[in-house]
Amino acid sequence: MRVLIASSAWYGKSPHLKKCPQSELTHSGLPHCEAVVNLAGENILNPFRRSPEPGRAPWWTEAYRKDLLSSRLDTTHILATAIAKATQPPQVWVLVTGTAYYQPSLTAEYDEDSPGGNFDFFSNLVSKWEAAAKLPGDATRQVVVRSGAVLGRGGGAISHMLLPFRLGLGGPIGSGRQFFPWIHIEDISGILVHAIENGQVNGILNGVSPASSTTNAEFAKALGAALGRPAFLPLPSPAVQAVFGRERAVMLLEGQKVIPRRTLASGYQYVFPELGAALKQAVS
Repeated sequence: MRVLIASSAWYGKSPHLKKCPQSELTHSGLPHCEAVVNLAGENILNPFRRSPEPGRAPWWTEAYRKDLLSSRLDTTHILATAIAKATQPPQVWVLVTGTAYYQPSLTAEYDEDSPGGNFDFFSNLVSKWEAAAKLPGDATRQVVVRSGAVLGRGGGAISHMLLPFRLGLGGPIGSGRQFFPWIHIEDISGILVHAIENGQVNGILNGVSPASSTTNAEFAKALGAALGRPAFLPLPSPAVQAVFGRERAVMLLEGQKVIPRRTLASGYQYVFPELGAALKQAVS
């Protein structure tokens, strides 16, 4: 099976995988493939995106908002258009978005059928992103995976956390009470393969671990344990807001309890369902 990948990063070569530039899609159309997967998107929590004004804190700029929108909506629209116009459309079209679709809460529990997507910039972004992926008709099976924070070696959600935690300076962010939806990279990859290979899978899947009640404080404690270091020093909310800006900081200071109900019901079996084992592998 040939799979076309649209991604902000490229992690290897395979005769079954093809990375196709947007210019090629626009001018030549979709190359022959059985599946298309869209992983593209500017990093929302990039700490190096700073204010253009010297001496000021790294605020949330209009240019950055436009980059976040265009890196998701433009790429998705180009791919969806190419699929719709293809003389031999792919069997399946998979888009990876995020759990920011669901409203942060300390009490609510969300599965794939829960409402959302209309309460702040990020939830609206996910709604527009998923809407841009919709295809007319049913010639191509369509799947959307709403991913949590991805844990894995050499990158992912813990890449910027490792140094302070290795130095024994890590700890919970803000109150630490906020839920932290996460998934190991082997499982997000496994869900994508599962969605491609299983013809019965369609619609929304939550790409999160079944350990849905994990809080940020529990995550910090487990990461410290995986590294053999203490993790008791909290990162205060004002410090997080100073680094990321108030609007982006919400993604770290607030969270959602997200259940992968349809993912489990579809038959996917997790490789790393528990946080401790996932972190030990990710930092090894």
